[in-house]
Order: sequence, then structure tokens, then C-alpha cells
Amino acid sequence: MKQYNITGMSCAACSARVEKAVSSVKGVTSCSVSLLTNSMGVEGTASPEEIISAVEAAGYGASPKGAEKSQRSADKAAEELENKDYPLLKKRLIWSVGFLLLLMYVSMGHMMWGWRLPSFFDGNHIAMGLVQLLLTVIIMVINQKFFISGFKALANKAPNMDSLVALGSSAAFIYSLYALFAMTGAQVKGDSEGVMSLMHEFYFESAAMILTLITVGKMLEARSKGKTTDALKGLIQLAPKTAAVIRDGAEEIIPAEQVNKGDIFVVRPGESIPADGTVLEGESAVNESALTGESIPVDKTVGDKVSAATINQSGFLKCEAVNVGEDTALSRIIQMVSDAAATKAPIAKSADKVSGIFVPAVIAIAAVTAMIWLLTGQTVGFALARGISVLVISCPCALGLATPVAVMVGNGVGARNGILFKTAASLEAAGEVEIVALDKTGTITEGAPKVTDIIPADSISADELLQAAYSAETKSEHPLAKAIVLAAEEKGLTPFEITGFKAYAGSGLSAHYGDKVIYGGNLKFICSHAEISEEIRTKAQSLSEEGKTPLFFSENGKLMGMIAVADVIKEDSPRAVSELRKMGIRTVMLTGDNERTAKAVGKLAGVDEVIAEVLPEGKESVIRRLSAEGRTAMVGDGINDAPALTRADVGIAIGAGTDVAIDAADVVLMKSRLTDVPAAIRLSRASLRNIRQNLFWAFIYNAIGIPLAAGVLIPLFNIGLDPMFAAAAMSLSSFCVVTNALRLNFIDIHNADKDKMIRSKRKKEKKAMTKTIKIEGMMCGHCEAAVKKALEAVSGVASAEASHEKGTAVVTLSAPVDDAVLRKAVEDKDYTVLGIE
Repeated sequence: MKQYNITGMSCAACSARVEKAVSSVKGVTSCSVSLLTNSMGVEGTASPEEIISAVEAAGYGASPKGAEKSQRSADKAAEELENKDYPLLKKRLIWSVGFLLLLMYVSMGHMMWGWRLPSFFDGNHIAMGLVQLLLTVIIMVINQKFFISGFKALANKAPNMDSLVALGSSAAFIYSLYALFAMTGAQVKGDSEGVMSLMHEFYFESAAMILTLITVGKMLEARSKGKTTDALKGLIQLAPKTAAVIRDGAEEIIPAEQVNKGDIFVVRPGESIPADGTVLEGESAVNESALTGESIPVDKTVGDKVSAATINQSGFLKCEAVNVGEDTALSRIIQMVSDAAATKAPIAKSADKVSGIFVPAVIAIAAVTAMIWLLTGQTVGFALARGISVLVISCPCALGLATPVAVMVGNGVGARNGILFKTAASLEAAGEVEIVALDKTGTITEGAPKVTDIIPADSISADELLQAAYSAETKSEHPLAKAIVLAAEEKGLTPFEITGFKAYAGSGLSAHYGDKVIYGGNLKFICSHAEISEEIRTKAQSLSEEGKTPLFFSENGKLMGMIAVADVIKEDSPRAVSELRKMGIRTVMLTGDNERTAKAVGKLAGVDEVIAEVLPEGKESVIRRLSAEGRTAMVGDGINDAPALTRADVGIAIGAGTDVAIDAADVVLMKSRLTDVPAAIRLSRASLRNIRQNLFWAFIYNAIGIPLAAGVLIPLFNIGLDPMFAAAAMSLSSFCVVTNALRLNFIDIHNADKDKMIRSKRKKEKKAMTKTIKIEGMMCGHCEAAVKKALEAVSGVASAEASHEKGTAVVTLSAPVDDAVLRKAVEDKDYTVLGIE
């Protein structure tokens, strides 16, 4: 995705106009404009020159975002996110308020409450009108941006919010100017009553007040919008400023962005690590909370990986730079958060459609309102006031900001908790998940076997058994051997001097130490070298049913005992599954393990369903089938999970997983904790709820405010809306929307107390979306595979499962498919279809 900075936008109508203009450029496949960050993300083959030209033709400015990004410093990147509008608006507001107070004193203070003026003004109403005129012109010059932007947009046939403000203020000013000239005519004629009457036709204070109040709203909005990017600015500011590298044998301090891949850098206690790298010398504890959120430091030694922006806390480290600049883990996180802010959630589409026609519609409503009041016999001043009120109360900004501010804040909350949503769409989709499919190894389990039970035979101690097993397994490369070695090293045991080591593929091993021979392996292998009691056999069967692998060891023909090894489930896995089920989400575990082991792990984790013996390429097919039953999220960490992560409605990658899995996913869990899955869904639901609240109030505000400003209640209850109050209401609407979004900062995404169960929306459709085909002629697994492939090639078939034993194929449909099409697909493979149910 290429990103651009956009200038000149003032409301949702502007962003809709830019998006429409760029989307029409040949080669652009998608375009998303963010009013919040004044940025645009574009995908496709169109050149930057064509895109910039399209934006400029629409009346706005554009420039590539982050040019020469690899050479930028963190300070420069943070500067790009600085809220430059707020100080300018604050300065404008201070000057506007100063002159407005003088204007209000002369107009309302003197006329309504009799406040004193210099004697020169006694009876000199034209002079008072001229003072009001001058003060209003000054305020209009101070706020000239409204007029420049508004009338420029009108000239480009793309009116925006500034157009509404400019038209409203201009109409009030021009009518007041007309009244002032009419007053001079009455003065010449000596019509003192006419002069006094025309004094009440001045709307100079309304013209000035509208501009000032809108500026108040703009300033509050800018301040609140600035807070929504705090998370991203915080991430950028974590980037280290300098690095100590060793070049030509000497240590040299350079800017961190100048570190090259392969450079050797040193990090002393208290310093920030400048790049992702590998430790060459030294030991230390590193605080990685900046990336993972974990406050407990992680011990690092030779060969371990370190990440940029983490803090070296205790020892001296010498490292080799592996990833630098944009390739570091921190830079990738920043890019993910930034990209998410530049994208648009699907829920925003309805608001975008309204925003595109909103301003022209409001101008038309304002004109019709003034015409109707004139036709009913009201004065020009009264009719004009109603039209101006309609113009200034209308707020397309609230509609345009409703979604992006919530997305930005939601992404910021996620980033602070180690949960990264790559796009706004993924943030929205996660909250609508109905099924969560979980990979077993490395996701539900630790991903590395561990010793779980040590059961020595009679007259043998547990340490003696472990030491003998340790000695024999030290020369083995098998993952189960490594688990035994690790357990022994944790106890501080020392291995015997081993000779004559021999491995028996798929069975076990043998080794000699002194005059003793050790055998180790599975039950069948050890049975030929030692006698195994019924009690041990029964215990081994029980361990197997728990998903553990029992390993037997004998010494000189006598059984020493049994050590059970298993890929243990993560401590937080049962809690995570329990929270998902409480939220009404169906949990499914996918694994290539045998069914007995899989069911044992699934039972411990508490999942609803276990699908075992799934080949790597079969996971994608399972996800297709689940997706037809409900919106599905896939959680995984390995290369073999990448197709399934891509196929799922929402792909969630464990942060400690492979780069391939992380790239394929929509959401990345940096802490590698399974409890972050329900936390991500919880955050998404809260963000969605906030977006809907914002959209509701934005629509309701305009639906109530415009008729009220037009004066529909005046004939019934004599209730109208002065242009100044209309401007005040409009100025606060966007501020309220942004402030509501900021409330997301206070939610505890790990608190499950308020979780609500959401029933599957597709539950009723499940039966109708499945068909069973009775087939004659299938004889073996090859036949099943042929039928399955033929049916899954049919458009509308999500998945198919064939059984030659049952003589059926069950197809799950993602769209209606005619029975004749299914029949033809099977019979083309030379099988006979007996019926379809």
C-alpha cells in the first residue's frame, strides 16, 4: 500500500471527493482516505504522479508519505504526526474572541442592555453600524481559511463543510451590509424610525459569531484528534536515537538509522538496543515491554535474538545487526498501526455515501427553507436567519470522523497490549467472529516437548533413572531426547561418559557406560531387552490416553523405569478457551497428531471440537468448511498454518511464530499468549460498539438539528434556532464524536466479567447449506480424493468430504448450487449418483 499526505480537507465530504477522484484513476484497485490523519492509502499500479494529479484536479493537495523513509529519524517521523492544526486554531480563536467581544458590546450590549458607548455614537446609528462592519471584516479576515477553502470547493463543484460555514457567514454579512446602506438612505430622508428599524436587521454579530464558534469546535476537535494518534507517536518515539558500532576496530557513535545489516554494535546497561540482532558476546536481562508489553525482563546470552527499542538492563552485550531500518520488529509494528489507520472499516461505507451528497443537499435545503418562509410572508431577515441556521448546524464532519477515530483509538489500545490489527477491516471483522479454530502445536501447547512424569522401577530413584536416560540421550537429536536433556540440566545432573551409542529409527537407542548397557525407547522396543510389569504397562496406557509419550529405559536387562514426555499446553490456554466459549464462540482445535493424543489435549484445553490427523494442506479445507457455518478466525504460528490463516475470515498469528504466518495473518499477537485472542475480540466488539454509537449520534444530530434550524417547530410551539446557537451546536458535534471514541482508552480488554454471548447468525442456515450425495462406485481413498476434488472445483462449494465406506459425499455450500451441477461433477469422474439430499 502506498500512502500519501492530503491537504485541504475539512470534512467527510472532502475525503469522499478525494476517494472518488483517485478510485477513478486507471490502475487503482483500492483507495481509502482518512480524514482523521489527513492521509490516503492506495493500492494498484497507478503511478504517484497520476494519483497526485487526480487529487489536485479534485481541488486538494497530495504528496507521497514518508519519502526516503529509510533515512528518516524517529524525530522526523514523530513530527509528521504532530498536531499542527491545534496551535494555529488556538491563535485564530484568541484573536477572534477578542474582536468578537468588542463587536458584541457594540451590538447586543448597547442595543439590548444599554451599555455605554463614547458620546460620539449618541444617536449616530450609522457609525455604530460601521464599527460592527469593521470588526466583522477583521474576524472574517482572521478566519479567511473558511472562505478560501469553502468557495474553492464550490468552484470545483465539490462543496464541503467550509462551504456551508462560508455561505452562512457571507449571507449574514451581505444582508447586514444591505441593511447598512438602506440605513444611509433612511438617514438622508430624515426617516429616524426607519433608521431604528434597520438597526435590528444587522446580523454582523451572527456572521462573526458563526466563524468564532466553528473555530472553537475545530480547535477542540483538533485537540481530541491529536490524542487519538498518541499510541502511534509513542511507538515511534521508542526508536533509539544513537548506536555504538564497531568499525575498523574502534567504537563509533552514529545515528541509529545509519546502522547497516551486519554491523557489530555494543549495548551497555541502561541503553536502548538500536537494531534487531543476535548476541555475539555477553549476558544480560533485556526489558522487552516496549514490544511485548511484558514487564519481566528476558535473559539473553550468546546466540539469542534481541530487538530494536528494547532496553539492556544489566550486562554488556555485543551483537550483530540482522534487521535494520524498516525491517526491525518495531518498524513493522509502527507500519501495521499506521496502515490500519490509513484503511477504512466496511461499516464506514454507509456514512461515506451519505457524506458524498450531504453538503449539496444541505445547501438545497437551506435555499428551500428561506424560500418557503418568504412565501409565507415572513421578512427577508427572518427567512435568511432560518436558511443560515440550516447551513451552520449541518455537520458532515461528525459522520466522517465517527469510524476513523474509533479505529485509531482501538488500534492504539491494541498496540499498547501487544495486539496488532493490520487493517481497519480486520479490527471490525474480529468482533463478529463466531468460530475460532486453534492450531495445537505452539498455539494451544508450548510447541516443545517437556518431561511430565518420572516413574522409576523398584529400588531405583527418580534421579538415577533421569541421569541414566540423560546420559543415553545426550547424543540423540530426537525432540523427545532434548526434553529429557533439558529436565536433567535443570536439576543439575551430570551425564556418564558414553560409548557405543546407536540409534534405532522409530524405536529407540542403546549406549554403553563402563560395563553397563542402557536401552531406551518405546514399549515394543524395550520389551525385547527387559521384562515390564503389568503395573507399568497399565500406567503407560494411562499416560498415553492423557496425550503423553512414555519412554522406557533398561540397564543390563533390568527395567529402570519410565519417563513420560509431552508437548504440554500453555498455562493460559484453558482460560482463553473458556473465555471464548463464554462469549458464545465455538472453539475447534486442528492438529496433525493422532486422534487419541489430540482428544487428550483438547479435553485439557476445553475446546468444543477436535479435528485430528489433518495434513498441513488440509487445514485450509477445514477452514473453508467452518467459514460456511459462521465467521471463522484461525489462530496459528507455523508455515503450514499460512494457507489457513489466509483463507479464514480473520487470521490471527502468534507473535513468536514464523514470519510467513505473521505476514499471512490479519491480527498479530506479539505476546504469544492465547488469552490475547478473546482480548482482541473484546477490543473489536468495543470498537464496533463505539463506531455504531458515533454513527447513530452523527445521523441523529443532523436528522434533528436540520429540521429544528429550518424552523419546523415555529408554527406549533414558536421554537426556533438562532444562527449563533446553531453554530455552537455544530462546533460541538465533532468534538463529542471524537471524545466518545477516546473512551476506548479506558476499557480493560482482559476483563471477561462483562462478556456477552453472541449467537451465531448463520446457525439457522447450516442445514440448508449442506447437501449429502449418495454415490455408487467409490472403492478406496483414491476414489474419495477424486470425488472431493471434483466437487470442490464447483463454484459455490466451500468444501466436500467423501466416504467410500458410507457411499456418500457431504458438500458444504457457500452459495446455492443446483443439484444437476453437483451430479455432473461426480458423474464426469465415472461414478454414479444415486440421489442428492
